[in-house]
Amino acid sequence: MGARGLWVRAAYTGLSAALTLGLFLHRTDLQKQEERGELLQPLIFVLLVLCSVLLYFKVSLMDPGFVKSEEELKAGESEEQSTAIPQVPSNVKMRRCGYCLVKQPLRAKHCQLCQHCVQRYDHHCPWIENCVGEKNHRLFIVYLSVQLVVLLWGGHVAWSGLYFEQSWDWLQHNIFLLMSFFLIVIFTIVVLLLLISHLYLISCNTTTWEFMSHHRISYLRHSELENPFDQGVILNLWRFFCSWHLTAWEKIYFHRNNEPV
Repeated sequence: MGARGLWVRAAYTGLSAALTLGLFLHRTDLQKQEERGELLQPLIFVLLVLCSVLLYFKVSLMDPGFVKSEEELKAGESEEQSTAIPQVPSNVKMRRCGYCLVKQPLRAKHCQLCQHCVQRYDHHCPWIENCVGEKNHRLFIVYLSVQLVVLLWGGHVAWSGLYFEQSWDWLQHNIFLLMSFFLIVIFTIVVLLLLISHLYLISCNTTTWEFMSHHRISYLRHSELENPFDQGVILNLWRFFCSWHLTAWEKIYFHRNNEPV
């Protein structure tokens, strides 16, 4: 874990803890329920916040699908890793990365920040300070969904504690809650837009990188189809959310294009 990653994760954890604590220290619905002894909703809220933080660290620290070098593949670090590697057709020649010199499967890309090639590369996310790739993309969507629920609930709770009065004393006592509400609104918009855009791209079986750089990616530019990986919304969603094995995208690509380009 680099120094930058450490600071980003510490900032996220600290901000989550500060906002949660602030919602309980002010006259919000959560505080009133706690005072009345109605602990179910406050407990569920805290557990959701904890779940979102744990998911954040899981997605942030896990292998997003780094492409193994030939030496690592021959060494066979573990049986699980070996069985997870998709079998590429023998007649397909894989590209070599110009940076780390590994053989790149189709849809992989080298990340300059992580210094690795990532399978089915989507993007490098500064929020989690990690790449989003084939191995952690599904969990990234789960994290965004849980985070969105926490933010929507947190925004409602923050609003419940705001009773506007035109006085300096009121502003002094509620400045933290007011700032928390506006911060939650900003984060909610960002997470909502991220989640919607990712679900749309997943339904089309494309990635953020492919969508943004379609004209510069050779296997998309030379394809007879606009998106050679699109197999229909239902199959795309099924493959993304329900398939637990890495995919040999070369098989789908060459099958739909009839022959290699």
